[in-house]
Amino acid sequence: MESSSCIVGVNIKQCHYCFLLVSLLMILSLGNSVSSSSSPPTKRFHFNVEWKQVTRLCHTKPLLTVNGQYPGPTIAVSEGDKVEIKVTNSIAENATIHWHGVRQYRTAWADGPAYITQCPIKGGQSYTYRFRVADQRGTLLWHSHYTWQRASVHGAFIIYPRLPYPLPSKIHAEIPIIFGEWWNGDVDAVESEMMKYGGGPNSSDAYTINGLPGPLYPCSAKDTFIQTVERGNTYLLRIINAALNDELFFAVANHNLKVVEVDAAYTKPFSTPAIMIAPGQTTNVLLTTDQSPDSSGMFPMAITPYLTSVFPFDNSTSVGFLKYNLKTKPSSTPSLKVPNLPKMSDTPFATQFAQKTRSLASRQYPCRVPKSFDKRVIVMVSLNLQDCPPHMTCKGYDGKRFFASMNNQSFVRPLTTSVLEQHYKNLTTTVQLSSDFPEQPPKKFDFTGVDPLTENMNTEFGSKILTVPYGTNLEIVLQGTSFLNTENHPIHIHGHNFFIVGRGFGNYDPNVDPAGYNLVDPPERNTVPVPAGGWAALRLRADNPGVWFIHCHLEEHTSWGLAMAWAVRDGPGPAQSLLPPPDDLPSCGDPHA
Repeated sequence: MESSSCIVGVNIKQCHYCFLLVSLLMILSLGNSVSSSSSPPTKRFHFNVEWKQVTRLCHTKPLLTVNGQYPGPTIAVSEGDKVEIKVTNSIAENATIHWHGVRQYRTAWADGPAYITQCPIKGGQSYTYRFRVADQRGTLLWHSHYTWQRASVHGAFIIYPRLPYPLPSKIHAEIPIIFGEWWNGDVDAVESEMMKYGGGPNSSDAYTINGLPGPLYPCSAKDTFIQTVERGNTYLLRIINAALNDELFFAVANHNLKVVEVDAAYTKPFSTPAIMIAPGQTTNVLLTTDQSPDSSGMFPMAITPYLTSVFPFDNSTSVGFLKYNLKTKPSSTPSLKVPNLPKMSDTPFATQFAQKTRSLASRQYPCRVPKSFDKRVIVMVSLNLQDCPPHMTCKGYDGKRFFASMNNQSFVRPLTTSVLEQHYKNLTTTVQLSSDFPEQPPKKFDFTGVDPLTENMNTEFGSKILTVPYGTNLEIVLQGTSFLNTENHPIHIHGHNFFIVGRGFGNYDPNVDPAGYNLVDPPERNTVPVPAGGWAALRLRADNPGVWFIHCHLEEHTSWGLAMAWAVRDGPGPAQSLLPPPDDLPSCGDPHA
């Protein structure tokens, strides 16, 4: 494994010394420094976006990495820290980095999505992301937010809390586990082919656990994630789904997992034989090594996709191992079966798992869900078939092109300046950008009951944004459709956490469904899987000025336009306005140069 992951397989005392050693190495290698005690500490890091030759599945190819690591380096900071991360782009292509789930209060310039909050970092140039991690703690992730670079440019973002973990068990060690996908070919070529001909993308060749595919794939027995543990201990698994296009089930044979945190927000602890985790989501679980292993000393762990799509997908399974540290030498081959891993189409399990997830809602960590709302926006989330333009070859269904949309608006990013810059300079009346995103679907119909193949809406293309005043209590209802397929869409909202106050199957009814909302302890997240053929109702307080991206975290759907931008106006107070742009903010220049 190319990545030097942190602090695994050690007892808590050893972990303490390892953490000190890792911190020292970070100071030396990344220029990590601390400011004076009169202000919050500043942690500094340096990312170098570069190519590296990497071999998986008997295929060697140049892989885009940060600092030559796959997965990329872990960013570890503490609650309240200021963070500065200088990103140097050492490749010929553009690049950006998004700090997924970090709120970026007043620092939208550091959020990272290309052409939304910044122009990309050009080859040979650098940009320093500056922000503070305030009132946040737990496991998040960082990843590229330009084209499909996220396939290999990603890593863990860990915020250590000021106060002790509110956990039911003592933790002996922390283990970061990152799920991903591997393509034998060029990922950029996969996206280019998809966009050129309007068909579905080629699926990945393997899933990975910490960058390793495991023994079920060709030539991969040596590339298997193995985690050594001591019997009788409790471990905190920091689980991250960085996969490009797949929601995943995860389980460890013979072991229950106790969920204690999702998307860097504490939850009421609950035990489960497995988890479902969507791209962009994180889940912290406690695992207690209380089982008696066979003579191999190992228990397999596995990830497999949660299937709700009719499009081609990678239907394989990646396996790693939990290795008990035995005094005797292993004398048998470990099993590859994980009986508690859900089947690929197990929607009932995914639904029950979501229903069990609730905010901790304690006195120390209250649930700040808005009890009422000022504005309700209903957003139809759909796939679309578009008629093939004259003199073009289209490889989508029935000779057409696949697109995707929100309220039948397929989002087009401006290429000459970012949306945030246009908003900051009050340029929302330009041709490229307008502030009239529709707050309801263009027409009402049986959203989830229409024939998937015979019913369709040709989408409209543009860059319309939704604008709300500072402090608005906003309710967003995400309504799925059955156009082409009733698919589970993981929707990520930048710049704000939200509360999932309700969800269900079928069509949302504003006269009936709000009566069933959970306004006591709904889960707090930054990414929500909208149920296949159903809806999800979210509430948030729009208290972070700037422009923010909302999009499906299945990268193919974002490429097709399943996205929108929304703006929060400055508030009246001195600390309620977007800060000015930094001096080194990249410029777009000529997009065709």
